[in-house]
Amino acid sequence: MEMAVATPGTMNPMNTMNTANPMNAATPVSHEDRKGTAQRIANEMFHQQPDWITFFREVLGVDGLLRKLFVNPEDLAAFEKTAEYNEIQLMLAKLRDRSGAAADGREPTRVITVRLPKSLHESLRAEAHDRKTSMNQLCISKLLQVIDAELIAAE
Repeated sequence: MEMAVATPGTMNPMNTMNTANPMNAATPVSHEDRKGTAQRIANEMFHQQPDWITFFREVLGVDGLLRKLFVNPEDLAAFEKTAEYNEIQLMLAKLRDRSGAAADGREPTRVITVRLPKSLHESLRAEAHDRKTSMNQLCISKLLQVIDAELIAAE
């Protein structure tokens, strides 16, 4: 199989698939096949050494590889509990370590305001200090983690 050569910011994870694209198949593709495809394509992209934001967008983002392979929320949630997903998260963490906070301005950043109790803020600040990182980096790391739906409070 020939792999598409792309520069960060122009990567398309679907270009690394062969023409027998599992999303276009007439018969359903098994969850196991999609897991393997996700890990293989993410690994190929990782070895191209993109910045972490590009990798996130192309693999984990709203229009990324995983949402194309696992179109319904239940399938995506099941995938997020696998060793393959954990490996993709480790790839992302390694890219974040390598490239730092920013990715040369190709993707604009957004600011959110989160209201939280003073005690939680102090806890985050202490954890960031202990880990020798910024609160921003710590919060991004925490936001990138999968959270069990049962742990999310209803409004």
